[in-house]
Amino acid sequence: MTDPSNPHPPEPASPSHAHSSAPDAQPVKPRNAVIAVLIVLLVFAAIATVGILRRMHSRDVLAQSTSALAAPTVMALPPKQASPVDQFVLPGNVTAYTDSPIYARTSGYLTHWYFDIGATVKKGALLAEISTPELDQQLVQAEADLKTAEATANNARIQAERYTGLVKSEAVSQQDTDTFVNQANATSASVKSAQANVQRLIELQSFEKVYAPFDGVVTARNVDIGQLIDTGTTRELFHLQALSVLRVYTNVPQVYSNTVKRGDKIDLTFAEFPGRTFQGTLVRTADAIDPVSRTLLVEIDVDNRDRQLLPGALAQVHFRTPPVGPTFVVPVAALIFRREGLQIGTVIDKNSQTVAHIIPVSIGQDDGATVQVISGLNASDRVIQDPPDSLIEGERVTVIHNDQQKGQPQSGAQGEPGGR
Repeated sequence: MTDPSNPHPPEPASPSHAHSSAPDAQPVKPRNAVIAVLIVLLVFAAIATVGILRRMHSRDVLAQSTSALAAPTVMALPPKQASPVDQFVLPGNVTAYTDSPIYARTSGYLTHWYFDIGATVKKGALLAEISTPELDQQLVQAEADLKTAEATANNARIQAERYTGLVKSEAVSQQDTDTFVNQANATSASVKSAQANVQRLIELQSFEKVYAPFDGVVTARNVDIGQLIDTGTTRELFHLQALSVLRVYTNVPQVYSNTVKRGDKIDLTFAEFPGRTFQGTLVRTADAIDPVSRTLLVEIDVDNRDRQLLPGALAQVHFRTPPVGPTFVVPVAALIFRREGLQIGTVIDKNSQTVAHIIPVSIGQDDGATVQVISGLNASDRVIQDPPDSLIEGERVTVIHNDQQKGQPQSGAQGEPGGR
């Protein structure tokens, strides 16, 4: 209806004005879609991040668990304190003062031997005889050649003297005289050569008789009558040893090397003489430390005129020495034998981990089950009781107590993979 008071009725709205308000409501839908997509992406990113973090955590736990399980399990105990060492015992090798194999100097057949094993002989005693018919004939030939050379030389000398006298009266030429003089000199040299050959064969013939080179005891006879004997060291005829004085060799650890002196009286014991002590004298040392064993070779001479001791025996050599420092007792199984020398494995804490530390040591007395360590260890060290052969310096290890079984880690060690 129209207002009667208004002479101008309202104009109808144009279509352009009717659509002008529609664009203000349309952008709401795209904005909501973008927000929804972002929310979905954030959710997926959060899920992926959580999964990655969980996998990384599992990987770290697995790596730590694998490293813990790969570490060898060992038992480490502090060493036991021992009383200071004022003496130590070392094994010694007993040898003859003079030891010589007897070989043939000429070839032939053994016709007789005069001493068997265990016989005491004096220097120059006839041990055996060898028949050398070929050598005998060579000597006869050499002597005949010597006589021929002497006759030739004598004739040349007479000719040279005759021509030397005639040349003064110019009855012969100087050239002929010089020729005969030179011939005399040459034949004289031939005589000396023949004499040397005869002397050589005579000396070889003297070796048909085998004599003892020193006072001693025959400890081996390796030939018999009728056997073919060759010159050289292919076959030992006899073995001779001087037993009135015996040499005892032993290796003194480096830590004690400055405590042993020439002239010291050393006690020796032998298993075959229980409760009995023999006394020897330290006569010489090598004056050098063996770089492989870190020991000093010493020689001890012991009187054996009563022939009670035998060469080749094992002696226990007792040394007395002032204490050199604290001594600890460890099981023999704790020792590590490598080319670097005698070592012991210990454990130390490093960077919040327990690792192996290998140290070189020197030992004293050894009773077969335990050994005394005289240098290298401290009271605070923890010694690995039975180290694995593959143990290396700085390797991580797992330590167990005495009351724990092998393979169970020490309290506080890392647990199984995936533990919380």
